[in-house]
Amino acid sequence: MIFNRAHKIRLYPNAIQEQYLKKACGTSRFIYNWGLERWQQKYKNEEKVNSSILAKELRAIRDKEYPWISEVTCDAFHSLTDLQGAFRNFFRRLKRKEKPGFPKFKRKGVNDSFYINNQQLRLKDKKVYIPKLGWVKLAEEFGFPEVKILSATVSRIANKWFISINAEIEHSPPVRENQGAVGIDLGINIFAVLSNGEKFESPRPLKRLERRLKRLQKSLSRKQKGSNNRDKAKMRLANLYYRISCIRNDFLHKLTTNFCQDYNTLYIEDLNTSGMMKNSHLSKAISDQGWFEFRRQLEYKSQWYGSQVKKIDRFFASSKTCSNCGYKKEDLKLSDRVYVCKKCGKRIDRDLNAAINIKNEGLRILSSNTEGSPEFKACGENIRPSSVAEKDSLVEAGSCS
Repeated sequence: MIFNRAHKIRLYPNAIQEQYLKKACGTSRFIYNWGLERWQQKYKNEEKVNSSILAKELRAIRDKEYPWISEVTCDAFHSLTDLQGAFRNFFRRLKRKEKPGFPKFKRKGVNDSFYINNQQLRLKDKKVYIPKLGWVKLAEEFGFPEVKILSATVSRIANKWFISINAEIEHSPPVRENQGAVGIDLGINIFAVLSNGEKFESPRPLKRLERRLKRLQKSLSRKQKGSNNRDKAKMRLANLYYRISCIRNDFLHKLTTNFCQDYNTLYIEDLNTSGMMKNSHLSKAISDQGWFEFRRQLEYKSQWYGSQVKKIDRFFASSKTCSNCGYKKEDLKLSDRVYVCKKCGKRIDRDLNAAINIKNEGLRILSSNTEGSPEFKACGENIRPSSVAEKDSLVEAGSCS
């Protein structure tokens, strides 16, 4: 099988090289903003517009009006391709009657990056060759030697520079023995509870470093705009945000890798994260967990390790249903951490009960989902998905226990 994998490595440029990287990011941002403005003008005038037309128009006036564009790699024009992709996503979401999100102008210092194609990129030991700059030190060697490199993206986070190298890798997923299935219930107090009783606590980096974060935010607000001290305070705050994200991602990567290696089938719930974030009492705690990133990592790592992720209908009442007799407890509160069944008297941890129900529901759907019968059952009602994509996206929301 062919996989597209990316390896993100930190760069260690010297002062002169860093100036070039900043200039390349600025040029890429300028071309994107220029293209967005011209796209809107042409759209109002009912003219045909795409990335190729804009690139041809900009090249015609580059030497006369913007000669400094030639000081960086010509791949800066790839920003127009990104712009076309942004409009494609906008119209696709608009067609699906989702929140469209019209492309916005890029701001300096926010997601600074630029693209490098595979023809100009070279790797040697712990160095990478960037066109019109030369060799730049890497923190480590590229993790997939002797593969076809597709492209690379140089980006900046706080005052740190990174390069993400995208490669095409031929990989055969291991033939998995029947290592069993497991249900996963996600929560706030305990990040994940498995149907076999295992529990995994989240480091909750935002909560742990919240006092320091508030102190740096207060310090930044007191600095005069445009001063050097404000820039220093902004960088200290950005570095703390970066540290928080690193702690969270390290935990999620280790956990998802272990799950995909240890189990053949993973049954997960599809929490409505965007809807839950509207709850002002739980939004900060939910964002600190990283539920969406956890599911994203599970889905792509399962393909690499030969396991599979199955999704349960989001309206399945995993927390309210007794895992022993199937009785549904309608008056269950979020504060009830122990599930006590009124019918059979079973006492069980609330999260463990939900995880067992997720696994059982997944096994039930798997056994009943025969060819020619695309119907699923959720909460006692029949559901016939309108498309295969919608059918595959059925996930169990459960509760935010």
